[in-house]
Parts: sequence; C-alpha cells; structure tokens
Amino acid sequence: MKSFNRRSFIKTTALAGAGIGFFNSAKAFDVSTFSASDKRIGIIGLDTSHSEVFTKLINNGGPEMAGYKVVAAYAQGSKDIPQALKAKPGITAAVKGMGVELVDSIEELIRKVDVVLLETVDGRPHYEQALPVMQAGKRMFIDKPIAATLEDAKKIYAASKKYNAPIFSSSALRYDTNVMKVTGGSIGKVLGADVYTPGEIEPNHMDMAWYAIHGIEMLFTVMGPGCKTVTRIHKDGADFITGVWNDGRIGSVRAIRKGAANIAGTAFGEKGIAPLGPFNSYAPLIGEIISFFETGKPPVSEAETMEIFTFIRAADMSRKRNGASIAMASV
Repeated sequence: MKSFNRRSFIKTTALAGAGIGFFNSAKAFDVSTFSASDKRIGIIGLDTSHSEVFTKLINNGGPEMAGYKVVAAYAQGSKDIPQALKAKPGITAAVKGMGVELVDSIEELIRKVDVVLLETVDGRPHYEQALPVMQAGKRMFIDKPIAATLEDAKKIYAASKKYNAPIFSSSALRYDTNVMKVTGGSIGKVLGADVYTPGEIEPNHMDMAWYAIHGIEMLFTVMGPGCKTVTRIHKDGADFITGVWNDGRIGSVRAIRKGAANIAGTAFGEKGIAPLGPFNSYAPLIGEIISFFETGKPPVSEAETMEIFTFIRAADMSRKRNGASIAMASV
C-alpha cells in the first residue's frame, strides 16, 4: 500500500493558499508589546515543509507580521525518520535562500533570536530541543505533535511553567475558515461532528499523534472539551475513532491510510449542518503565532492540548484492547 504523501500534501496546499488574508483568524493583533529589535524569529528543525512555508509567509508578509522576521535556523530535526531526512536538504537550501542564517546549535540560535518556532517534524526530540529555549525564557510555538507521547507533552508544559516561558501548539486546521464559522456560532451549539483525515502511522509516536492529530484537533475545536470515553476500530487501511462527550454528544474521526484522503468533515448544530475544511492555508495559524509572540498569551490552552493527547492515548489503548471503550479519566 502506498502511504499518504505527507510533505507533498502540506506543501501543495500551503503554497496554494499562501495568498489568503491573515485576518481569517478570529483575533486581531495587539502589536504594542515588543520593540522592533525584539522581533527576531528562530527556527529549530528544517525537516518539514512548514519551516519553508512559514518562513516565506512571515518574511514576505506585510504590516500584519508586526515587524517579525525569521532570521536564523538550526537545521537538525529527526535523526532517523526517512522522509524527514530526505526532506531536510531541500528545505534547508530553500530557507537559506530566503536569507536566513544557519547556525550550528540551539544555544547559538537562542543568542540570535527573541522567539522560536520549534518545527522538527519528529515529536520525540521536542522536549530536549524545547528545554533550553524555555530556560532562556523565550516564547515558543511548538508545531504538532507537541510530543510523541503523553508523558513528554506533560514534561514540556511543566518546564514552561517552571521557567515562565509561554508556549502553545496547534494544527493549522484549528483555524480553518469553516471551522471558525462554526465556533463563531453559525449553526448554534454543536451537537456532534464527524471528521476525516489522513491517518499515516509512524511507529515512534502514538498512532494518531503523527498525522491524524490534524483531524482530531479540528474535532475538538468545534466540539470543545469534555470527552468522556473513546473507542477505536483499527484496520490496515483505516481507523474509526468515536468519542462520547460528558453531555452525550458524539464526535468521530476516520483516519485514512488507503485510498483518497483529505482533512475535512461535518459539524451538526442546533440551527444547521456545516462543512469543516478542507485545509487551504497556513495564514490564519501564522496570524495566531504572531499575536502570541506579541502578547505572550497562548491561544490554545494547556488543558485543551492535554485533552487531545489523552484522547489519542485512549485510542491507542482501545486498539490494544480490541476496540474496548476507554474512559478518559482512566488514562
């Protein structure tokens, strides 16, 4: 079976949507906090097309970028994921070609920048790479997945608190135009939602953390917190995961590994039914990142990210128990 081409999908859709306005996000920016000299962005990890696309969008952006520029990058990302190793040389060359300085260590990067994008595609080294940034007290966006395991996600947030260094992590699907319409009340209270997403599995990560997290985050954005139980049907070509919320609402995720795939879905509300997705632009997420760098206020809470990761862990437990229902509180 041919696996879903993750890099090709991301880069094609991202560049196609690069011209979409940055104010698709629900929030405007407060650009009064930092001085012009405090707006140097550093990137850790040049093994994902996000590093290239984000640099292009930020450095070619207008006033909505509030003066921020990507100025330096540390290329080391995953050390053993084949697709990451294959992508790294081309992405490194592209970022360097946009005038970004390449440095030899995270410590050197920290000395040259004010805020950080942790873009390493592999979630396993995120804690190790994030720790010196947090120890330096710098604000940081950690691309999804925030970590490969629930335990490492907890460690990252604990360090963020210890060093008073704000962080947040998010999929761009959280800020999809149709998702924002639903969260803005277009169909009233959301009574349920079904999403579908590529579901490629990487053996060093929790199954749904590697790629299906895009669809799962979209689901939680419209449903809100409060998932109570999780069940999962696992087959070679797909997974079907069902969550039941505390108030009885039901949300589902189809993670696709065979056949056509995209990231989209449907939300069911009191006043109507609305589409979710498909993905078309990173611009709204970039807007949220810039706003976060300015204010230090994470737009996605630790509690919500941890509930998403608990859902993912519960889904893995359900798979191991042949589809048994797993209580979130037991994870």
